[in-house]
Amino acid sequence: MKMASTQIDLFDDAPGYRQTPRPSPRKRRSEVLLPSSDDEELAQRLEETGRFKVLRKLVPRPIVAREQSAFPNVAVLVDTETTGLFHSRDEIIEIGAVSFTYNDVGMIGDVIGVYSGLRQPSAPIPAEITRLTGITDEMVSGRYIDIAALDALVEPADLVIAHNAAFDRPFCEGLSPTFASKAWACSVTEIRWADLGFEGNKLGYLVGQSGLFHEGHRATDDCHALLEVLARPAGPNGTRPFAELLRSSAQSRVRIFAENAPFDMKDQLKTRGYRWSDGSDGRPRAWWIEIDEELYDEELRYLRSDIYCWEDAEPLTQRLTALDRFRA
Repeated sequence: MKMASTQIDLFDDAPGYRQTPRPSPRKRRSEVLLPSSDDEELAQRLEETGRFKVLRKLVPRPIVAREQSAFPNVAVLVDTETTGLFHSRDEIIEIGAVSFTYNDVGMIGDVIGVYSGLRQPSAPIPAEITRLTGITDEMVSGRYIDIAALDALVEPADLVIAHNAAFDRPFCEGLSPTFASKAWACSVTEIRWADLGFEGNKLGYLVGQSGLFHEGHRATDDCHALLEVLARPAGPNGTRPFAELLRSSAQSRVRIFAENAPFDMKDQLKTRGYRWSDGSDGRPRAWWIEIDEELYDEELRYLRSDIYCWEDAEPLTQRLTALDRFRA
């Protein structure tokens, strides 16, 4: 029988014993593919594979003094949390505002002020509102909004912006008359988000599709998030949403009330985009629509020929600018 020979290494710590060499530690996958420690470079390398899309955490812009910003105009983003949907009976429980500078072509400059305030309502916060906002009765107990500080932020503004201004403006005007004299813009209805490549106009969609995410959805957090969405180029032409919002809000619009329209025409009006007002909000009790001013003649012809069947019909018309749009 052939015996196996033993090879002895004189330099072994234990001659006659051969330890299996330890494999070198395996590099982690991130170290193999992405050797850089720079976070942004790591994100870019992942995206370059075509298999990943990386969201960047939204970091609020630093606040600078107004005199340090070279941009000539001032806008304020506002967001409110309320006890319900109706400004006539519900109350604000939180307001957030972010003031920033901009120029005439829609370039956003610097954040120059931030306000955040909680407010105790006259009755307990409904459970559904707490579920949606995360704001509890304990959080607002004894709290109030500093109207003087809020007014100081809003007063210099050339424009107030809300993501659904038709909701926020009536609540804000009930809180402080300073809001009533301001021009308002709505980042939901006055930007053609679909044309810029977005799948919806809810803030969560806009933030995610802008390559960002933010933690928490409190009022001021949402203002910071919306500011970044408005500032970033989007769509095939690299349009800045804020530039489109400026152009859109500067245009006059017309609100037409189809008073006394035949009842059997309601479905036709609804299909065309008319909405019903029951008169409870101070508007006429009628179907109504809001359109760009250049579309007024066409809409008037439609009402005269298809709805009233009377060529001299003159439906009630209101011309609106940013100073009076989105009022209650």
